[in-house]
Amino acid sequence: MNTDIQTHLKSLVRDIPNFPKPGIVFKDIAPLFQNPKILNDMLDQLAEPWKNKDIAVVAGAEARGFLTAPGIAERIGAGFVPIRKPGKLPYETISCNYDLEYGSDTLEIHKDALNHGKNVLLADDLLATGGTMQACCELINTLKGNVLGASFIIELSFLNGKKKLAPVECHSLIQYDAE
Repeated sequence: MNTDIQTHLKSLVRDIPNFPKPGIVFKDIAPLFQNPKILNDMLDQLAEPWKNKDIAVVAGAEARGFLTAPGIAERIGAGFVPIRKPGKLPYETISCNYDLEYGSDTLEIHKDALNHGKNVLLADDLLATGGTMQACCELINTLKGNVLGASFIIELSFLNGKKKLAPVECHSLIQYDAE
């Protein structure tokens, strides 16, 4: 990715100390969505590595994955599937419990969200420890889907989330190498 674009995007991310709990520095991506040109360029960059990869579905993790997954899906000619917190999906679901960097949670997906063997791209705002994306992979695998990759706006590379997702290919626009 163009270093100038990466530097510009990084300059717009706000650090919010002690959110959602003491000791966590939250990376606020809201400013990245306020300018239509920046938003469009960012979605283009998130989609670029996945073009012509035969991806049928982009699955977005609640809630901030919903901000990018549909835009990526549109750009690569794929559908969109939401992966949500418990009780938010109206049809029959399967679920997965997981740990994240500051607690634990559960995610759900409709049991008919994919056809057997379909290629899936995962999308979320941030890759930290990899717990959320690992849970998404488990859900997709349970539905007999094939996770080809994952796309993120931010990667906290010092937390080694990519290792937890290996061999899934991960792409991020902004990397932070230290806290």
